[in-house]
Amino acid sequence: MLLAVIIGGLIGFQFGRIPGFLVGAFLAVVALKVLKSRVRQGLQNIQSGFLESVFAVMGALCKADGVVSENEIRVAEAFFDRFRLSGQQREIAKAAFGRGKSDDFDLDAELAKFLKVSRGQPALLQMFLQVQVSAVAADGQVHPAEHDMLVRVARGLGLPESQVDQLEAMLRGAHAGGAGSAGGARQATGSELADAYKILGVPPDASDTELKKTYRKLMSENHPDKLAGRGLPESMREMAEAKTREISNAYDVIKTARKNAA
Repeated sequence: MLLAVIIGGLIGFQFGRIPGFLVGAFLAVVALKVLKSRVRQGLQNIQSGFLESVFAVMGALCKADGVVSENEIRVAEAFFDRFRLSGQQREIAKAAFGRGKSDDFDLDAELAKFLKVSRGQPALLQMFLQVQVSAVAADGQVHPAEHDMLVRVARGLGLPESQVDQLEAMLRGAHAGGAGSAGGARQATGSELADAYKILGVPPDASDTELKKTYRKLMSENHPDKLAGRGLPESMREMAEAKTREISNAYDVIKTARKNAA
């Protein structure tokens, strides 16, 4: 901010000496305040849009198999607690969930709306999809109709179908306790190793250099602080942290397997 004020003052000085310097510095301060206000408002819009759309789509997914069960409603309510929603936010989330499970809900329009609000930021879109996959898999099973809708959600957000497979692999890794994450405590099974490659999005024949490069890129893109700066609600930080842990676990699984095979 100080640098901007000095630059504004120097520009003003060129036109009006000392009075011009003061006017230029003042205008620089005003411009910075306006810019910060717009940035803050933009983040708030993304956060509120994320909250409303994520639960609306969740409602639609829960009804994908024809009926919303009591267990699915409890799953949605558990997310209210997991995201530490305030009283007002809970009411917004409940209303959005109800809207999503209504017969006239337009899933494609909702996805298009969020895509616009989020400005198409890949990390936010992936986090949005992660919430949906987690919600659907929370009861221990994914109905074929739910999987088909998850794929539709991914495509509506401009994400490849492989993102659904990647996130499902992450959930399996989390339920398995992160094989090999504790310093290579045990050898991963074949399916765990296959899931690790899916999580990182690289083929089994990827070189060590390519593997490390992809791992670092994913960790950077999904860093909770970076996501918060792009508009991810603070209440969803825990899920962002869980994702980076699974990325790290997957990298450790692959490194351990390659070391043991050498």
